Amino acid sequence: MINKKEQTLVIIKPDGVQRGLIGEIIKRYEKSGLKLTGLKIVIPTNKLIESHYLVDLNWKTKVGEKSIEAYKKKGLISPSENPIEIGDRVLNNLKKYLTSGPIIAMVWEGMNAIAIIRKITGGTEPLVSDVGTIRGDLTIDSYEVADSDGRAVRNLIHASGSAEESEKEIALWFNKNEILSYRLVSESILYDVNLDGILE
Repeated sequence: MINKKEQTLVIIKPDGVQRGLIGEIIKRYEKSGLKLTGLKIVIPTNKLIESHYLVDLNWKTKVGEKSIEAYKKKGLISPSENPIEIGDRVLNNLKKYLTSGPIIAMVWEGMNAIAIIRKITGGTEPLVSDVGTIRGDLTIDSYEVADSDGRAVRNLIHASGSAEESEKEIALWFNKNEILSYRLVSESILYDVNLDGILE
């Protein structure tokens, strides 16, 4: 059964807020037909950021292995061959980045919400993100520059990667009463089988 009310978490990171891109980012998701059901502005704590990234207990290992592999592909020497050590370093950089100022946390809802949001957002590294995506169009950062500066890549947005991740992340950032259930008129066009009522 297709879930027409799939939910996903999106965070506009401090660079997106500081560059005045909140409206542009929301507009792109809204134009797709997804519905905004939760919205807040907060300055997150280190503890919240750590909890957010460690909803996947293997996150440090995965990120560390991916980073080490990326160094090798570029012909560079990784600062460590220990994935956990690299994962810790990435997490510390993310904490500095995401607690540096206000962020916008959002819950978006709709059919294929997770995949649609990730498609509109673009790849994690802005430099190689497709033209037409938020990251491809609105920022210029790269892993190479971020690594040389000893910081996290500034890529404007976090978007949940799976249904399981989304469920855990939304529970971290929102109480149930902060997520609204309501109907948009446009849902009749997007979801009603026979488009009943258009000519009424």
